[in-house]
Amino acid sequence: MTGGVAQELLDGWQSGNVLAADCPSRGILSHLTNRWGTLVMVALATGPHRFAELRRKVGGVSERMLSQTLKDLEADGFVLRTAHQVVPPHVDYELTALGQEAAAHVVALVGWIEGALARIVAGRAALAAE
Repeated sequence: MTGGVAQELLDGWQSGNVLAADCPSRGILSHLTNRWGTLVMVALATGPHRFAELRRKVGGVSERMLSQTLKDLEADGFVLRTAHQVVPPHVDYELTALGQEAAAHVVALVGWIEGALARIVAGRAALAAE
């Protein structure tokens, strides 16, 4: 059943085909599903954050990678960057309406992974034992 639904999506897409090498949707998919993009979307799904808050919340991300990830997600229309004209200056990041829509899917995938983690780890261990 899942294969049929996927094929319907591929057949019905007018503006993109993620399986085509030159489709612009590939870049967007990459921004949402790479390690840092996914984690930033999950963090921002909880509400607006300042840069330093995001960096603390998304463990292991470098300042450079977080900055690039936020720029990519902002360029795709998922993240709104608001610079406040105060001293010292600070910037808030939050999801746009489109970003909230995308985050719902990303959060669902992350939730599924977390829920299936024991089975995934067991499958990895079984494969490594062969």
